[in-house]
Amino acid sequence: MSKVQIYTDGSARGNPDGPGGYGAVLHFTDSKGQLHEKELSAGYKKTTNNRMELMAAIVALEALNRPCEVNLYSDSKYLTDAFNQHWIDNWVKNNWKRGKSGPVKNIDLWERLLKAKAPHRVNFIWVKGHAGHPQNERCDQLATTAADGAGLLTDEGLEA
Repeated sequence: MSKVQIYTDGSARGNPDGPGGYGAVLHFTDSKGQLHEKELSAGYKKTTNNRMELMAAIVALEALNRPCEVNLYSDSKYLTDAFNQHWIDNWVKNNWKRGKSGPVKNIDLWERLLKAKAPHRVNFIWVKGHAGHPQNERCDQLATTAADGAGLLTDEGLEA
């Protein structure tokens, strides 16, 4: 099974009604032992930072064309805790309810992320901030570039 390192980030640019973007960098080794890198980024309108973080993880996993062993690095504690603390298992088991605090938000994206994750063995790793983690900083730059880019994409599933 191929091993892949994925570094993700999302940005709502501090304005839930403004442009947002996501960035992801994939590091992988081919069958000849050569290290490769693939960058992904895109922008969306009218969304929140959590949705951007989820999109970054989704598109990165969807970009993999065969089952892989993945280390997915994110500065979103919410995203990493959802899997590492088994929140998502409980949400699915409870029909996307969060207990007394009401329904889970962004069910469409969580379901898409579960589907994208399914063929892979994914280890979600929280990266606290960006200090000392240049690949995560680079993803932040991709997210910012996407947010500032002309002709931002819209996806009805992402409209808040």
